[in-house]
Amino acid sequence: MNASFSQLPLNQSLLDNLETLGYVQMTPIQEQSLPSILQGRDVIAQAKTGSGKTLAFGLGVLAHLHVKTFRIQALLICPTRELASQVAKELRRMARAMHNVKILELCGGTPMKKQIHSLSHQAHIVVGTPGRLLAHLERDTLSLEHLNTLVLDEADRMLDMGFYDDISAIIATAPKTRQTLLFSATFSEEIRQLSQQFLNHAVEIHVKQHKRHTPQITEHFYRIPEATRQTALFTLLGHYQKERILIFCNTKIGCDTIADALYDSGIDALAIHSDLEQFAREETLILFANGSCNILVATDVAARGLDIDAVDLVLNYELPYENAVYVHRIGRTGRAGKNGLSVSLCRGDEPLFEQRDPLTWHTLESLDNLAPYSTCAPMATLFISGGKKEKLRPGDIVGALTANAAISADAIGTITIFDAYSYVALRKELADTALQILQNDPIKGRQFRVKRLKVT
Repeated sequence: MNASFSQLPLNQSLLDNLETLGYVQMTPIQEQSLPSILQGRDVIAQAKTGSGKTLAFGLGVLAHLHVKTFRIQALLICPTRELASQVAKELRRMARAMHNVKILELCGGTPMKKQIHSLSHQAHIVVGTPGRLLAHLERDTLSLEHLNTLVLDEADRMLDMGFYDDISAIIATAPKTRQTLLFSATFSEEIRQLSQQFLNHAVEIHVKQHKRHTPQITEHFYRIPEATRQTALFTLLGHYQKERILIFCNTKIGCDTIADALYDSGIDALAIHSDLEQFAREETLILFANGSCNILVATDVAARGLDIDAVDLVLNYELPYENAVYVHRIGRTGRAGKNGLSVSLCRGDEPLFEQRDPLTWHTLESLDNLAPYSTCAPMATLFISGGKKEKLRPGDIVGALTANAAISADAIGTITIFDAYSYVALRKELADTALQILQNDPIKGRQFRVKRLKVT
């Protein structure tokens, strides 16, 4: 049994809120890192996605916050917009027992003018991506003069994405007397150099996951001729018939090509990569996460930081060059204690195989089920042109949909509410009925524009 949060020197309001959120026992990374974090020590910790690291550094940030000092006191740097959004969301949940804590997200995909306006009103905590943070620093719209806590989340991923110079430039503007917390899934030589350069007498923490907690991921490698790669993909999709599939390609062009080929074959598939605008990325992820789209075709931007759980199959259309990236990819399946499945198409001479133990190869000829892929997405998604600014809540949308008894509450899936718009997933066969209801009947006495999203 892990230690309780109540043993930590935390404000009672924070402890009470943790209990409300269901956090009672600490995970290994929390138990090992929080004492040093709360003492104000620099920490470098090896922790993977899902280990509870956000709560660990988030508690440290909030415990050291001076709420009455309305200046930026904590900066959290993340590799992607999606991860930054998740971190900010979790921080807001953790801080809701504290009065008037303002948390800003500074990421690409959102207009600079809007962010500059928000910064002009100050904040306590900023969560952002390296490029956009540096842009604000260069414009003098962001000041780190009062910073006391700096967090580098998924630092290895940021280095993989080429952000070392941006991170160095950002840290150069921060006070030297600060606490720095670095979290990384791997401890490469580059991570150690980063630690030596920017951390001061850091406490080093490694958390080994016990085998009994490690989900079993079955890995299948299929050796195929290059010219048959796309045909092999369709064969494997038909053989496994999984409902939620994440396909990885090495290039953005490859993602679009495969997603188009799947869609042209009548399969609900979408592509996601860094060329998509933020709004399009949000909608793509929502459609996949809520069951309105079966297959997501992604570059490695989706290997970490995206809020994608319960993936039935990870399919590597192309293998990455590094073993660490491969591990991150297949780690999207086999979550929440469930077993996972990974399938890879290979030539057999990829650099990855020089870094791995000998493999058991499979052949397409050995497959017994060669039917076309026929699994359909069970849900459809409606867009509603109102959100938090209109004080919409999930209960309001559920109430409007179920008012005339044409739709039952158990037919309604995930409801996602943003500031200016919302999404609701429903069983696909009821989507048109739901659309008519929301187009004809007001929600909370107001009429909103409603449309059904298409997977295209």
